[in-house]
Amino acid sequence: MDTQWLNGKTIVIIGGTTGLGLAAAIRCADEGASVLVVGSEEENTAQARQVIGRNCEAVCGDAVKEGTADRAIETAVSVFGHVDGLYHVAGGSGRRFGDGPLHDMTDEGWNKTLQWNLDSLMFSNRSAVQYFMKQQRQGVILNMSSVLGYSPSPRHFATHAYAAAKSAVIGFSRSLAAYYAPHDIRVNVIAPGLVETPMSQRAFTDEGIMQYIQTKQPLRKGDPMKARDVADTAVYLLSDRSSMVTGQVIAVDGGWTVSEGQYA
Repeated sequence: MDTQWLNGKTIVIIGGTTGLGLAAAIRCADEGASVLVVGSEEENTAQARQVIGRNCEAVCGDAVKEGTADRAIETAVSVFGHVDGLYHVAGGSGRRFGDGPLHDMTDEGWNKTLQWNLDSLMFSNRSAVQYFMKQQRQGVILNMSSVLGYSPSPRHFATHAYAAAKSAVIGFSRSLAAYYAPHDIRVNVIAPGLVETPMSQRAFTDEGIMQYIQTKQPLRKGDPMKARDVADTAVYLLSDRSSMVTGQVIAVDGGWTVSEGQYA
């Protein structure tokens, strides 16, 4: 057996130029994959191409625009010959637009959050499924949810549109997994806890939140989770070593969902 888990595979990562997506792209390349990453900013896209290095192509595009994922898959096929997996990481918090507790939520906060986290995911998943079906290829789709989609933390993480979106990712993915299993198309979900990324800086600069996280995510003595921790699981789910795994939600959460968490 080849020691590289993704040797010969081509993986498209939507939202792959920063944070969790970039960490996954690096790990996929380390495991032998050709990688195409998509990001919304030219600077990040160029930097990602340099950081990932070998067998990497990068596309600048907005994941919430319908044609971006189509262009990404077409480019990956043109450059690498085929696509074996799609990892959708793009999304994020709409807090700055008014996401929050329902009684304070703005229409813009709701709409932006669902657009970023659900519209973009539908576009990318549809593009991947259409490619796999047309080419009659087996393939894998991996989608990003969050523990907040099913394990709320009301004092520090009350963004109700985000929770709704991340819960919907799970239902959508499991429905796809059931429908496309006869076509050898697998669909799974990663649900991370709090991970140290550019998006999570609000939490990581709040002493009260970090004291709480030490008991809510107690593994590794409460040390903050890194993007690499999630990337390792992504490699497994994108590889043939998970060839009989579909419709599953894997929590990479440092113990979040089995721990009470203590407030100072």
